[in-house]
Amino acid sequence: MKNLWIVFNILFVSFSALAQQSLLQSGPMVGYSDMMEAMLWVQTNAPAAVKIAYWEKDKPEVVKYTATINTSADKAFTAKLLADQVEPSKQYDYQVYINEQPLTFDYPTTFQTQVLWNWRTDPPNFKVALGSCSYVSEPEYDRPGTPYGNDYYIFTNIHQQRPDVMLWLGDNTYFREVDWYSQTGMFHRYTHTRSLPEMQPLLASTHHYAIWDDHDFGPNDSDRSFIHKDKAKKTFEYFWANPTYGIPQAPEGITSHFQWSDVEFFLLDNRYYRSPNDCKNCEATILGKAQLEWLIEALVFSKATFKVIAIGGQVLTDAAVYENYAHHHADERAYLLRRIEEEQLRNVIFVDGDRHHTELSKITNKNGYAIYDFTVSPLTSGAGGSDAEVNNNRVEGTFVKQRRNFGTMEFSGARAERMLKLSVFDSNGQEIWTRTIKAEDKKI
Repeated sequence: MKNLWIVFNILFVSFSALAQQSLLQSGPMVGYSDMMEAMLWVQTNAPAAVKIAYWEKDKPEVVKYTATINTSADKAFTAKLLADQVEPSKQYDYQVYINEQPLTFDYPTTFQTQVLWNWRTDPPNFKVALGSCSYVSEPEYDRPGTPYGNDYYIFTNIHQQRPDVMLWLGDNTYFREVDWYSQTGMFHRYTHTRSLPEMQPLLASTHHYAIWDDHDFGPNDSDRSFIHKDKAKKTFEYFWANPTYGIPQAPEGITSHFQWSDVEFFLLDNRYYRSPNDCKNCEATILGKAQLEWLIEALVFSKATFKVIAIGGQVLTDAAVYENYAHHHADERAYLLRRIEEEQLRNVIFVDGDRHHTELSKITNKNGYAIYDFTVSPLTSGAGGSDAEVNNNRVEGTFVKQRRNFGTMEFSGARAERMLKLSVFDSNGQEIWTRTIKAEDKKI
């Protein structure tokens, strides 16, 4: 009888653990990281109590726990779990618990805290993966015909690069007609994309930061007039784990910022304050005055070696087409570039997507400083691009069309000799091109 009771208990525990694993919808995902805390994210498919245990890799016997979060339908069953008992410069393993049962995965679940290096050592080397335009097909809601999304194994190949950071450059999911006008629709679309099996290992061990563009904000080419932009922002907040959403000067949008090693990243919102592209009597703006002035002042204040500005659409191309900055908003583009020149800002790199092709653009201003624009697109949506589109600022040999792809940015070298290596890979993980930029510390 005792043996039967033991067997029953074992079966009960095993069944209970499987039941809790089945409550997991997507994730875990690693969000932002700083020296004294890191944010983790999980989504369930029904109400559940979620927490995370974590420990230093070399001290597995010392286990810490996040607070327990009860997921609910009004937040799409998402939970943000703060690991706030950490130390700088550490690597951590973690385990998800749902309803007090531990979950297991066949891929690493790890995160890191940022390195305390200043005044001590050279800046740590690190790698950022980046891309945009991630469409996951759902036939019952897609346009008829050939599926627009494909090659999802690209996320496996990004994961195999083992980046420290993944920077999502907008159109990270694609709202359809059934999604635009309801919170339910937006929740559904984000959930459907985030649940892609090929994406899960990448989510679990790389720190993710995001901006949006039109398709994960509202309808195609949407702007500040979109009636449900408040719902779009709420959904973005639930599904991403950025350090902030909005700035004091422009609190309604998703503008944010983070630093990694000696590099600062400025995450811009090109939708919430954007004037309609075809408005004939509007003051044409993409960023809005408050966000634009914050960006310039933050760049002036920055002591970072490289200053990376993430925005949903292309900045430096002079092809005045579609939603490029040079098209409907040329005056604001000119003002932004003039202010960068006036303040003698060095090592400014714009990163963006949107265009369904990849290219590197470069200008050199009157100070002799180079400004770059690294466009990376698409991840899984349809690829395009035409040789007939003339971009006089394009770096020769960097135009990639008709191929799904992703990029990486590798920062390395001693503090006075920092280098940035830009690379582009196809969906199979094969390198297409690479370019190296040396940090400028004086006029050329």
